Amino acid sequence: GHMTALVIGALATALVKTPRLRAAVIVPGFLNDASDYMPLARALTARGIPTAVVPMPLWHWIPTIGGRSVRPILERIDHTVRHVAALGEAAQSSKEPLRIPRIGYNLNDLVEDFQNTPGGALRVGGSTWPDEFPNVEPCGVFPPPGHPLGSVALIGCSAGGYMCRIYLSSRPYGGKEYGGSELVHSLVTLGTPHLSGQGVPFENVRWANKEPLPSGVRALAVGATGTPSDEALAGAYAFCDPTGQGGKELDGDGVTTSESAVALAGAQTSLLAGVTHYPWTSAPFADTIAPQLTKAYRAGKPWYGSEKVLDSWLPWLLQPWGDEPLPDPLSLVADAAMTVRHCALEGGVPAANVLQALDRLEARRAPPPPATI
Repeated sequence: GHMTALVIGALATALVKTPRLRAAVIVPGFLNDASDYMPLARALTARGIPTAVVPMPLWHWIPTIGGRSVRPILERIDHTVRHVAALGEAAQSSKEPLRIPRIGYNLNDLVEDFQNTPGGALRVGGSTWPDEFPNVEPCGVFPPPGHPLGSVALIGCSAGGYMCRIYLSSRPYGGKEYGGSELVHSLVTLGTPHLSGQGVPFENVRWANKEPLPSGVRALAVGATGTPSDEALAGAYAFCDPTGQGGKELDGDGVTTSESAVALAGAQTSLLAGVTHYPWTSAPFADTIAPQLTKAYRAGKPWYGSEKVLDSWLPWLLQPWGDEPLPDPLSLVADAAMTVRHCALEGGVPAANVLQALDRLEARRAPPPPATI
């Protein structure tokens, strides 16, 4: 009766995941423009994974400068993920990169966000630690999405990778729980610093490192070798180094060290030789702050999203839709309902029986153990 209905509802909530859509969302790196990632979005779409880029120009990053709260970016990630998830199977049939409703954001919004976004070196709001940030709602008009019809893959580039990890968490960040793991089935980080380096900006990395990856999200951390410290962005490797020392022996992609890029507990990892961090393809300051990286990129050195590098990590992303069919969520619910009904007919709903059934059903969709590719 009533107890059976309650347990069936609980089982359905625990077991039913929205379908894993063959669709992705790219989260730009710090001070990157959405347009920098459109070539990657087009390449992924052409390979059968229709992709959206979080719709934000470079100047939307300004309120987060100096290690402040990244809630303005988290709102944009959430906006994009939910709109793609609401497309459902229609997202999978697109032949063009997915278009997401633009966010209404103007100069007045920017000024207000810059004044009020907490954290950073100036300790706006009284602290540099996200758990102590006041709950400040970022400005902007975010067109509401429909009901989610599936989960998506997230591809976080550089700092966008650890912001994806914050988004996946169900812990309150700056006063809001995003719980993005409910709408994300896979995470790829490209050149993301996962070690807590020196400086206030790494408070966000430290916050993300307080918990493991969500159990329902598979992850791949991609880094690179081939750019020694003397060719890297000035001070970048020392910035990423937990000791703050840096050193000539460090290697990486020119911004993030190899060690930091693959230091994501529970993730599969991949180190790619001769790949650069980039792209600041639309940034007016690239030649000034990263002259050697910019020169190497323009001379043909590939980055993580280049055509000849993409296929090094894309097969991992394609695994959820491989030859082995995924368990049908409806069949999982049916199995759960039959189990509960059987228990009820036997004279109630013994907790041990329900837990054993949950264990069996969870085992059928458990993710593979971490490995290095």
